[in-house]
Amino acid sequence: MLPAPGFAADPTATLTIHVQDLRPEGGILRLGVYDAARYPDDKSVPLASADVPVSGFETVITLHGIAPGTYAIETFQDINSNDKMDTTWLGIPLEPFGFSRDARPFLSKPDFSDVKFTLVAGDNTQVIHLQNFTGTSPTERARDALRARQRK
Repeated sequence: MLPAPGFAADPTATLTIHVQDLRPEGGILRLGVYDAARYPDDKSVPLASADVPVSGFETVITLHGIAPGTYAIETFQDINSNDKMDTTWLGIPLEPFGFSRDARPFLSKPDFSDVKFTLVAGDNTQVIHLQNFTGTSPTERARDALRARQRK
């Protein structure tokens, strides 16, 4: 049976991601979309990704042709453009980072259950506020924690 006119045989999703709270130092915003199988492995290849130059405090990334399903987003601002997340010797991130649902890590990245969202056929939107463990005051960290709780 053929699909009705105007309907695709395999519907796909468009995902628009608003990444906010970028740092003014610039660099490249690196973003990946993962399914449950790929998310736990830090060396896995994302199902969809984007690397965009940073200018300003917010950027919008639109990814097309993604199959509907359950996914997670990881992103970070590669300020020095060295293709990796810089960390201290203890593993604490030195560059701003974020996850879908504005999940906050505790000693390691959040579990998939804390970052997952459902992508449906058609247009979808996610908003991520970058977090930064260095260079932020206790007041800024408290504000970020409050924002994250309000979004849940």
